[in-house]
Amino acid sequence: MAKINLLPWREELRKQRQVDFLIWLAVGVLVSIFVMTGVHFSIEGLIETQGNRNRLIQNEISVLDKKIKEIQALDKTKSKLLARMEVIQRLQSSRPEIVHMFDQLAKTVPEGVYLTQFSQNGKNLTIAGNAQSNTRVSAYMRRLEQSPWLKGTDLNVIRSKGIDANSFTLKVAQAKVGEPKEGGK
Repeated sequence: MAKINLLPWREELRKQRQVDFLIWLAVGVLVSIFVMTGVHFSIEGLIETQGNRNRLIQNEISVLDKKIKEIQALDKTKSKLLARMEVIQRLQSSRPEIVHMFDQLAKTVPEGVYLTQFSQNGKNLTIAGNAQSNTRVSAYMRRLEQSPWLKGTDLNVIRSKGIDANSFTLKVAQAKVGEPKEGGK
C-alpha cells in the first residue's frame, strides 16, 4: 500500500520557517548586542584617552603659566636694573661737569664782582653777588655766555646798595660741552 501523508505539510513548513526566523532573529539580536557593546567600550576608551590628553594639556598649561609669571617678574627686575644702570651711567658721565662748572664760575668772575651765594636746582644755577657797577655785572654775564659749560644767563635782580655797590641775582643753566647754546651761539 502506498503511504499517504495526511499531516498538513504546509503547516509544518510554515512552523519550520517560523522557527528558522526566530533563530536568525535571536542570532541577529545577539550579534547587534555584541557589536553595540564593542562600539560602546571603544567610544568609552576614546573618551578616556581624550580626557587623559586634556588633563596632560591642562597640567602643561599651568606649568607654562607659572613660567610666564616668572619671566614677567624677571622682565620687571631687568627693567629696574637697567633703569638703575642708566642712572649710574648718567652720574658717572656727569661727574666731571661739576668740576668744570666751578672752574668756569671762578674763571668768569671779573675784577670788581664778588659772589655771595650759589644754589643749584637740577641743571639750573642761581648766583647772587655784589658788584662795583652795572657794567661789571654785564661783563660777568657775557663771560658766562662765552663759557662752554654754562648757557642762558638771565639777570633777575640788580639793586643799588650805595655809590660803589650793587647786589645782583642771576640764573644760568649748566650745559655739556657739545650741546648747542640757546640763541644759536
